[in-house]
Amino acid sequence: MKVQILGTGCPKCRQLEANAREALRSAGLEASVEKVTDVDAIMNMGVMMTPALAVDGVVKSAGKVLAKDEIARILQGGK
Repeated sequence: MKVQILGTGCPKCRQLEANAREALRSAGLEASVEKVTDVDAIMNMGVMMTPALAVDGVVKSAGKVLAKDEIARILQGGK
């Protein structure tokens, strides 16, 4: 599994990354976490508002900082 944090490095982007790492840890899931900071790459994924979260190349959330529990639900296949 590949988790991508899309954003330019703002505080909200860093918080989303921290929440994603904690969600992975608490759920016992293995995944690589990649930060995507290139604006062209972010826009190519269809994201107009950051921060955004993508799992295996599919954008799951954009424009808000998800809580650890919300991210864990997404990572485990829920909504």
